[in-house]
Amino acid sequence: MFCCLRNCFDGLGFAATQAPKRERNPIALDTTHMGNEVVIVKNGLRICGNGGALTNAPLVQSKSYFEVKIQQGGIWAIGLARRDTDLNVAEGGKDSESWALNWDGIIRHNQQELHKIQNPAQEGDIIGVSYDHIELNFYLNGESMNAPVTNIKGRVYPVLYVDDGAILDLILENFIYAPPMGFEKIMLEQSLL
Repeated sequence: MFCCLRNCFDGLGFAATQAPKRERNPIALDTTHMGNEVVIVKNGLRICGNGGALTNAPLVQSKSYFEVKIQQGGIWAIGLARRDTDLNVAEGGKDSESWALNWDGIIRHNQQELHKIQNPAQEGDIIGVSYDHIELNFYLNGESMNAPVTNIKGRVYPVLYVDDGAILDLILENFIYAPPMGFEKIMLEQSLL
């Protein structure tokens, strides 16, 4: 357990370089909406431990996109959830409040298997997530997984879940892969006015 937490804080042993200072994105993982055994570091962009965390901003614009890098494998899930979801679990889609792609390649909602991805994501891969209030889609290293999820209603937030040593990094801007046409980074509600 200690080695995994050390990796979470230290960035997997890579030498820290001083990046130029730039204005910090106000959107991050929300320490007031996370599981009891979750650790959030790196300015709210890295999750490790056990459980899930929502972002501090819902998806309010018509076409939003974010990415997640699988820094270290384990049990993980990436998707969308409402505030009432259970964040003390390691997998997404276990309740009626979450929709998530899980480490085993299964997209779940309310304990139901919606899609099974043939080649699940691995350590080092980038998962893209697009949502337009009609359809949720996942991308593996820039390629669509062709597994749309529909009928998501209500106010939803990006959600990340981890367990068994998994470390995930949330990417909210400067994406590794170009978002689908018309999609852009998550914006705060006041930014849309």
